[in-house]
Amino acid sequence: MRTPHTRRRFLGAVGAAGVAGVAGCTAAGPLRRRSGGDRGGDGDADADPSDAGPPARTDPIYQPWDHAAVRDATVSGGPEKDGIPSVDDPQFVPAADASLAPDDVVFGYAGETDVTAYPQSVLVWHEVANDVLDGTPVAVTYCPLTGTAMGFERGETTFGVSGRLVNNNLVLYDRATDSRWPQVLATAVSGPREGDQLREVRLVWTTWSRWREAHPDTRVMTENTGYARRYGSDPYGNYNPTSGYYASGSRTLFPPLDDGWRDVETDAKRVVFAVRTADRVVAFDRPALARAGRLATADGALIAAYDPALDTAWAYRGGDAVVAPADDGDGRVVVDGDTYRADALPLEPVSAVHAMWHAVGGFYPEAEYVARE
Repeated sequence: MRTPHTRRRFLGAVGAAGVAGVAGCTAAGPLRRRSGGDRGGDGDADADPSDAGPPARTDPIYQPWDHAAVRDATVSGGPEKDGIPSVDDPQFVPAADASLAPDDVVFGYAGETDVTAYPQSVLVWHEVANDVLDGTPVAVTYCPLTGTAMGFERGETTFGVSGRLVNNNLVLYDRATDSRWPQVLATAVSGPREGDQLREVRLVWTTWSRWREAHPDTRVMTENTGYARRYGSDPYGNYNPTSGYYASGSRTLFPPLDDGWRDVETDAKRVVFAVRTADRVVAFDRPALARAGRLATADGALIAAYDPALDTAWAYRGGDAVVAPADDGDGRVVVDGDTYRADALPLEPVSAVHAMWHAVGGFYPEAEYVARE
């Protein structure tokens, strides 16, 4: 039997200092280049003030739910609005000065000029960091209950944590219009921006050692957030090794939007790479992908290539290409006879999101689960 609102119990267990600010403290497409520095903040101060709220994407992603149904399924997560405070002035240090263990989870961004790692151990206490990457204001968001790290362009506004959840997933709000945006749907389900969808920025879920090896010039967000938190602990469990809420076989905290996913895969916390296009959603099984090197939908329209260096996946539209893993043990992929890195196939890329299976199956009951060739 489920116990409602148990996230309050998780967060309450770490004490009042863990949920309230200290008094007095305060495949996605390429980013558009704009003015801005290498620190976080509100971005371009000269922008048109009438351009309120985050920019909307023009290429829609599949959204199966009536917005009213999503609103009706939204529940309190425990803390009030902004009770989990966003980081609005993130600070950074070079990789050499970062105090991270090799297996610590980070969410990485590698762009034209900026290469940044956001430690999970920091974002688990904030869930949103409003930053500027490659000159574009973005929100780096993380939901611990669905295992999803997703970046969004935010325009001149910032995002905060609404204190509400749906399908166990973080519901963001933008401070320009107070519209509500479930993170995985990336779609406003209430407020002036209802129906709009967010422009996504690809983040890589990986470990600190893998990210630093691939990007030795990375900067790293620090624990200097303006808030006092127990950054060395995680109220939900541990990813090194996986335990607590994150463990395979453990239950979710809140009811799903739809529970048909159990007919496909019973482990709610099994990790998948979710690909959302305009008309379909595909969940590529992460362990199976790591073993095979490449997985594809039955019609070949979408493929996922495993990147062993970062332990992540890159997704593409398959088209008529003949795609197969290279027999070099290095994670490379052969496309029409030529060999490429998994992140550089000569195909149209589509965004892939690291997620727990229950999150994808709950939001997208028609999701195709791909676990074998």
